[in-house]
Amino acid sequence: MSDPITHLALELRKLKEQRDAELLATYNRSLPFADAQFDRWERAKALGFGDKTSIYDSSFIFGDVKVGFETWIGPFTLLDGSGGGLVIGDHCSISAGVHIYTHDTVLWAVSGGVQTARKSAVKIGSNTYIGAQSVIVAGVTIGERCVIAANSLVNRDVPDGTIVGGTPARTLGHVEGEGADARLVFSRQGDRA
Repeated sequence: MSDPITHLALELRKLKEQRDAELLATYNRSLPFADAQFDRWERAKALGFGDKTSIYDSSFIFGDVKVGFETWIGPFTLLDGSGGGLVIGDHCSISAGVHIYTHDTVLWAVSGGVQTARKSAVKIGSNTYIGAQSVIVAGVTIGERCVIAANSLVNRDVPDGTIVGGTPARTLGHVEGEGADARLVFSRQGDRA
């Protein structure tokens, strides 16, 4: 008979293979072990997030984070509410790898520890899309019905209905219409956000 650790490892491998087969057959996807095993909606509920909100197991949550109704939080995200609180509205899409910070230690580091960390709340309005791998820094407010393009660094406020992208993010256009009539309108030349 094998030792208990080897037995557990074999059972976990079987469980992973079984779940992988189920996910591939049903959804044509394969996920990291924990994301495949644990229910995203149950985790959101346990964190006190709004009804029908989901968050992957691979996401990190720090401090005071509040999330509204029917928001999707993708894998490998970081939601930092430790520096003053983070509020995310209803019907938002927070794509894979997004980092949202309410603090930074830049001045603490470059001052040799003399200055303190900067702390400031972040708010993201309802019906907003944050593209993959974007970073939102402390103190930023993103309005309602906004689009943040993938790989953007948002270091200043974004007004309602604005599309921004880049590093640092600049205005690329705006959102028009509502519901089934919503559409993205891009400018020919982007202005600073």
